[in-house]
Amino acid sequence: MAASFLEPPPFSAAHSLFKTPTHLPFNPLNSKPTTYFIPLPRSHICLCAAGETVIPPASPSPPDNSPEYNASLERSKDRRKIVRVAWEKLVRWSRSLRSKAKTDVLERTNKVVVLGGGSFGTAMAAHVANRKSQMEVSMLVRDHQVCRSINENHFNCKYFPAHKLPENVVATTNAKDALEGADFCFHSVPVQFSASFLEEIADYVDPSLPFISLSKGLELNTFRMMSQIIPRALRNPRQPYVVLSGPSFALELMNKLPTAMVVASKDKKMANSVQQLLASKTMRISTSSDVTGVEIAGALKNVLAIAAGIVEGLNLGNNSMAALVSQGCSEIRWLATKMGAKSTTLTGLSGNGDIMLTCFVNLSRNRTVGVRLGSGEKLDDILSSMNQVAEGVSTAGAVIALAQKYKVKMPVLTAVARIVDNELTPTKAVFELMNLPQVEEV
Repeated sequence: MAASFLEPPPFSAAHSLFKTPTHLPFNPLNSKPTTYFIPLPRSHICLCAAGETVIPPASPSPPDNSPEYNASLERSKDRRKIVRVAWEKLVRWSRSLRSKAKTDVLERTNKVVVLGGGSFGTAMAAHVANRKSQMEVSMLVRDHQVCRSINENHFNCKYFPAHKLPENVVATTNAKDALEGADFCFHSVPVQFSASFLEEIADYVDPSLPFISLSKGLELNTFRMMSQIIPRALRNPRQPYVVLSGPSFALELMNKLPTAMVVASKDKKMANSVQQLLASKTMRISTSSDVTGVEIAGALKNVLAIAAGIVEGLNLGNNSMAALVSQGCSEIRWLATKMGAKSTTLTGLSGNGDIMLTCFVNLSRNRTVGVRLGSGEKLDDILSSMNQVAEGVSTAGAVIALAQKYKVKMPVLTAVARIVDNELTPTKAVFELMNLPQVEEV
């Protein structure tokens, strides 16, 4: 074992170090011995020679039969018992509710129609079709090539060329054929085109047919939400309406990955019916009565996602991203609550849940637009290269109009609207936002 650094060096008084007095401020031959106290750390010190490995001794533990050991063992057993009992209660509660759950909606549903042949409409069609093989799921599409691809090969050649659709999914370009005899209708047409599309097919829509909106956004000129667009376009203010929202990418739905969403309706019975229709082993469906909260959160999160993408495109870092998204969440809450939304909705799946997914994941179309804007691309070039609609681009202007109407300051979302209108560069927007007055957090 090598000598300890605490031992005195093996020098004698005749050592060359002590021959020249100028080397030291004192003469070691005449000096008095001095005792030095070196405090040692509480942890173990291991002294070893070079290349030698010494494992420090483990901290002493109480013997197996000591009172301390027995007490620790009992506490561990108690903790495990508490966790086990809590889990068993949760499982019993779940089984009890499942045993009472109604399945009559799925049993009596024979046909569902999906309006639109985009990625999310296709994913929802596949999900519903998998719920019951005897049910017909009819997709109303405009692209004749997509229609043939679905009917002949069971693939949506445009959006999901590698994902086979269930056999009971069919497609048509004829609105009358698609809507005839339908029990539920999923609306998956982009918001900006919904009013004109629905006006064209209004004559074939049964007044009692429940409409389930999958579209997120605000109409640009009227600032209307889908709950206002659909009844007016169909000329039926009593058209049953449900909105489905939450953190959900179409690709992951097609891959049958676990997903949780919310259905909201002012008609509780209708919300429960849609819940029964959609809930499965891979999809959890919660219900809500807050239609405004679910819709406005779904619309505004697309605008915020563009801002998050810009931060990424400018390489501003994680601190900036967290600050921006936090501020954006506050702005959404300020406006939504002024419009009558519940704050609990905004912190749930359709609020913060959807915001997190859209702002932080590369599959988001709106985030992708922001990344490319931050990287210096022109908006027109970005949109012309995309085969899907990024709703946040058209919604941005409508959001600012609503903010002015309800007298809410929304600096982040306003900056996005100005960037989209080509009135502000992303870099200049960041500078302006960082130079806003320092205020109290609300």
